Amino acid sequence: MKTRNVRLTWLFSAWIATVGAMATAPTVAQDSSPEADTKALSASVDKALEFLRTRGQASDGSFSSQMGPAVTAIVVAGALRHGRTMSEPLVAKGLKYLEGFVQQTGGIHAPKSKYQNYETCLCVMCFSAANADHKYDELLKNADKFLKGQQLDEKRGVEKSHPSYGGISYGSEGTRADLSLTHFLVEALKETGNDYNSDSIQKALVFVSNCQNLEGPHNNTPFGAKINDGSFYYTPDIGGEGKKGADGGLRGYGSMTYAGLKSMIFAGVGPDDPRVKAAVEWAQKNYDLQSNPGMGSAGLYYYYHLFSKALDAVGEEQFKDAQGKVHPWRAELRQAVISRQAPNGSWVNDNAKWMEGDPNLVTGYALLTLAYCRPDQVKK
Repeated sequence: MKTRNVRLTWLFSAWIATVGAMATAPTVAQDSSPEADTKALSASVDKALEFLRTRGQASDGSFSSQMGPAVTAIVVAGALRHGRTMSEPLVAKGLKYLEGFVQQTGGIHAPKSKYQNYETCLCVMCFSAANADHKYDELLKNADKFLKGQQLDEKRGVEKSHPSYGGISYGSEGTRADLSLTHFLVEALKETGNDYNSDSIQKALVFVSNCQNLEGPHNNTPFGAKINDGSFYYTPDIGGEGKKGADGGLRGYGSMTYAGLKSMIFAGVGPDDPRVKAAVEWAQKNYDLQSNPGMGSAGLYYYYHLFSKALDAVGEEQFKDAQGKVHPWRAELRQAVISRQAPNGSWVNDNAKWMEGDPNLVTGYALLTLAYCRPDQVKK
């Protein structure tokens, strides 16, 4: 698997280097240094975790428990990604709270939750980050089996011709998948040890491909050819949900396009594949750290989270936009996120759509994003 990742990184390097004109200088502070950048990032993370510990976490270890275990899983995963250990109170209390949601089915969710698949995916990613000593091996094995059982395929009476085939719905009874959840499924399956060529990940790729505005053999919906710009939309099912254009197509947007790109890479789709090429070209035309392209301020921090994971998966440190300008994306994203931090250490979106008015959730997103922006992660 490591050999394949190296190959993908090299191929992306070779391909992206040929795109566009000669680059202009990166837009980062001229007096910055790895040491100063590391210090600034550490100070930002420390402030965020202090806010979460003193003002965000309830006595039972939860964060925003009205949303079940989801926000707690995001926050604790964020802390773990920044080197906090299982012995630290915020992490220990959060994990204990999450352990209380483990079901006999293998799912990890509130007992009567309508979002049991979403909650399980997030908890899997959190417990995987906490599993250095293999404490959660059995839990993760059972969750893997649960999620595979929830995937919309033949075993659930969903044929390959169905627009939701290979995806996953929020609850156990639904048959409408969406990309926002399915990208979490792919990532959760990866965290539980599935290789890119596993049956479940390849089935998920079928759905992911059906969410792309791209004419070709991989999109079996009426929408792929209507806009045909390489972007990704939320779902092609039930006539599509999202911003419809005058031609009846579904306009893609930033967070879903990075979700689609990340999922394709995790599913082993290479840089020469038309789907990846089209997605990267859309990202080059819409490189933006001030808004979620196509959605404005809505879902900005969710977008940051997906932007960071997708470009990390691409494996390029310098991302060239459509104008030929080179962006050291980790540094630029780090600056964009830290500059938005409130004095109390939290982050919150003035646009509360998709629950981004909740500082616990948004601070969790910011921590996960910054985990991909550390100067020591820059590949030479």
